[in-house]
Amino acid sequence: MLRLAAGPGDPSQAPPSAITVGQVTVVAWPAQAALAVDLGREAGRSVDWPGLGRSIPGAIRLIIVPDGRRLDSLTNGRAPHWGAAIALPENRTILLRADQGDLIRTLRHELAHLALHEQVPVRVPLWFDEGYAAWAAGEWDRFRALELNVAVARGSIPTFTALDGALRSSASTAEVAYALAVSAVAELARRNPSGTLRPLLARLRGGADFDAAVVASTGLSLDRFEGEWRRVIKRRYSLGAWLVAGGGWGVLALILWGLVRLRHRSDRTRRDALDHGWNVAPEDTNGTELDPTPQRW
Repeated sequence: MLRLAAGPGDPSQAPPSAITVGQVTVVAWPAQAALAVDLGREAGRSVDWPGLGRSIPGAIRLIIVPDGRRLDSLTNGRAPHWGAAIALPENRTILLRADQGDLIRTLRHELAHLALHEQVPVRVPLWFDEGYAAWAAGEWDRFRALELNVAVARGSIPTFTALDGALRSSASTAEVAYALAVSAVAELARRNPSGTLRPLLARLRGGADFDAAVVASTGLSLDRFEGEWRRVIKRRYSLGAWLVAGGGWGVLALILWGLVRLRHRSDRTRRDALDHGWNVAPEDTNGTELDPTPQRW
């Protein structure tokens, strides 16, 4: 259960208040009151969710928190420290940080979690849950993390089990994990003749377990689908693609740095000789070898 009150040791922070915006109850601290109204209107809009159809969220509670410390306090540490929001489908509640990124897109991501859990009565893997929400929120820029990730370029693609763990790991690891989760959901859609998630989600809405729904919509067992997906990622984000995407600039910079270091090292002998009063013969630009014997001034 969430307790909403002023934080301990923070007497300047007045308690939050509730604002009703249609069917959405928005809870916010005074500094976020104006923002809360706008986000409440956004949360109550009808949305066409991929594979689920158009729906209105209905009665939900949206809590706008000032920062990560308050989010952590209200969720008892359930949200990762880098997280911008968290959805609690069982309570029809979303907690959203006011100090993080694109709030509208983050809100849509969390609303997608609520829509998925409302319409799908069976348990789905974490990677599918997060991948679907990112897909529904239009978070296509996440793929940039795959294009530039060295581990992915080298073919180090996690299993689905490992992917679930990575989604709750450090910020940098989770960034790549979210992109991989979206790619897996996109591959599920691609593997169906319709090119959509509708057949898979229809099976899930009907009560089929996730493995059976994958078989029915793709013709592959979950294990075989995982293997095919990993091969697709290795092919699409190979080392060559990584270099083209921009990872090669780092390699080029390293090569140039090495050349500069070599040049400085080759010049060091000449500088040392001049510092000690030796006359070093000039380089022969015509390729004729000159007498390297130093002459005393």
